[in-house]
Amino acid sequence: MIAYIDENKAEFGVEPICRELPIAPQTYYAAKGRSPSKRSVSDEETVTRIHAVHRENYGVYGVRKVHAQLRREGHPVARCTVERLMRREGLRGISRQKGPRTTIPGPFSDRPGDLVDRRFTAPAPDCLWVADITYIRTFSGWVYAAFVLDVFARRIVGWQLSTSLHTDLALDALEMGIWTRQRAGRGLSQLIHHSDRGVQYRAVRYTERLAEAEAVASVGSKGDSYDNAMAEALNSLFKAELVRNLGPWKGIEDLEIAVLEYIDWYNHRRLHGEIGHIPPAEAEANYYTNLPAIIVMERV
Repeated sequence: MIAYIDENKAEFGVEPICRELPIAPQTYYAAKGRSPSKRSVSDEETVTRIHAVHRENYGVYGVRKVHAQLRREGHPVARCTVERLMRREGLRGISRQKGPRTTIPGPFSDRPGDLVDRRFTAPAPDCLWVADITYIRTFSGWVYAAFVLDVFARRIVGWQLSTSLHTDLALDALEMGIWTRQRAGRGLSQLIHHSDRGVQYRAVRYTERLAEAEAVASVGSKGDSYDNAMAEALNSLFKAELVRNLGPWKGIEDLEIAVLEYIDWYNHRRLHGEIGHIPPAEAEANYYTNLPAIIVMERV
């Protein structure tokens, strides 16, 4: 009521508004003379931090991730408080939507088996990668994006954009993933590479490159989105958090810079609930930091 009176007193006057509400004029004047409560001061400080977290993360975080990020930054606030203040400020997370698929089935005869069987978990990095292709509408036509995701920490290890769905799109994303890991001195001999039945992933050059890297190919057997659910989930996030959130897009040149920045944020700063509300790069670093202890425990 105090805020309402403040907004309208210039037009109607304090006393007439108080008679209609009703509230005693002396109550209004007493409230205006009091110092702000501890809760209101704390709320304003928290609101400032909430806006900063929301703005710095593409405006896609909902209550859960804003709350987790505030705690990571040393601001111990209750989740219900974050929810109340975000609702007051009109802040919300991004919702995901489904769109048409880009899979053109490859030949059935030479298709490898489904080694994943919808179990998208991995005991360590470079044990299971999933790959898929999605699309983006731009003013100059369709642009296609290929991603390779390491299941262990949900880290994007390879990506590529193209204006066509030729094999090179998927192969270039795979090459980036292989190069990134090999440059870090990591072998891929334990790797299973899982994809849908798209012709890009069944092409001879693609399967040969997997064999050269000592990786084993796996392809979904049912031909629906559940067989490659984690890759589909990444596509859905990408479309919601970047494509629809910051679009429309002029063309592929416009997108390339934006995707590069998005993947850097996704890998190094975005909090992932499935891995304990930490970024993928941090999850991988934690694994390798604790690896000596894990080896000692296994030997014991």
